[in-house]
Amino acid sequence: MAGPLDGLVVLDLTTHLSGPFCGMQLGDLGADVIKIESPQGDSMRGAPPFIAGEGAPFMLWNRDKRGIRLDLKDKADLEIFWDLVDGADVVLENFRPGVIKRLGIDWQALHARNPRLVLGSISGFGQTGPYASRGGFDLMVQAMSGLMSVTGPKDGPPYRIPLAISDVGAGLYLTIGVLSALQARQTTGEGQWVETSLLEATVSLGVYEAANYFANGKRPEKLGQAHRGSSPYQVFQTLDGWLTIGGAQQNFFRKLCALIGKPELADDARFRTNADRVQNNDVLVGLLQQEVKKRTTAEWMAALEAEGIPAGPVLHHDEVFADPQVLARDMVVEVEHAKAGRQKTLGVPLKFSSTPAAVRRAAPALGEHDEEIKSRRLRACGAPQERAGRARSRRG
Repeated sequence: MAGPLDGLVVLDLTTHLSGPFCGMQLGDLGADVIKIESPQGDSMRGAPPFIAGEGAPFMLWNRDKRGIRLDLKDKADLEIFWDLVDGADVVLENFRPGVIKRLGIDWQALHARNPRLVLGSISGFGQTGPYASRGGFDLMVQAMSGLMSVTGPKDGPPYRIPLAISDVGAGLYLTIGVLSALQARQTTGEGQWVETSLLEATVSLGVYEAANYFANGKRPEKLGQAHRGSSPYQVFQTLDGWLTIGGAQQNFFRKLCALIGKPELADDARFRTNADRVQNNDVLVGLLQQEVKKRTTAEWMAALEAEGIPAGPVLHHDEVFADPQVLARDMVVEVEHAKAGRQKTLGVPLKFSSTPAAVRRAAPALGEHDEEIKSRRLRACGAPQERAGRARSRRG
């Protein structure tokens, strides 16, 4: 079945993770995403681990795309690019600001060629402002967004979140932006340029920290495992592992106190309300931890679930990808790669009742679809005079 974006054509010029992650999502949703790489290929093709010589990270976030090699500094290849632009709905790029202008494919040029086109851009710090010309990666943006200042043990150094949260966050925001611009095109008849940055995406994710700072003007403290606005709401050690418990809601807290055999804690002045518990979280967690350590994770999960108290075990990735809920929601799927054969990949987190998103194709091998895309382009475009006439007709 066709996905919700069936019929849309996306030209993906992006590299690394943030832009390709956006292109992957559009492809999962059914768009025809054409990944345009330099003759040398996306540098992430060289990121380990490798399967049959292909980079596994590249394979994951470049699935659901066809691939073609184009040297945009070469006149003939640039003409192929412009022919593709004629039939495209979206172009994605994550070059450093100024690069697409030097290549002659900036917003003004793209809009003049195809007024209905949407251009989506991601950069480290945005297209304007004093840092616009800087290169930016996930690591330094985690640092500059305030994220690292509140991550890790209370008395420890700044911590980087292992997930590439800045890259993925920016990719998610650009996906929203592109879809919004396509919706606006339904009314205006024209595309527009939508751009975001790793910095803005990561700053915007710090909602609790921003609210805290805006409220009192103080730097948000590093809390370790504790939550800034809820208690108890963190990780606890069990007899044989680790468990998360979300007992901040008043009815949950009362049930939790009874479950651990200390119902009197629910009426203790230090813990009577969530705000009280946040203020005295260290003391409360110490009391709870004494009891939680006495039983296994499985025992606690059964007891907590029976009372309706939100809880979850801390799983390693082999356990995650064998978890019955993860499997029931199709978050592990298989796809056939041209070189690596049958491979597992992440499923699509969005579920549609009528136009399902799906992983429909593996990531392209370098240049895998060169001839297919070029031949279809030539058949669709015809002679230059015909091409120009059709472009004028479409714009009219």
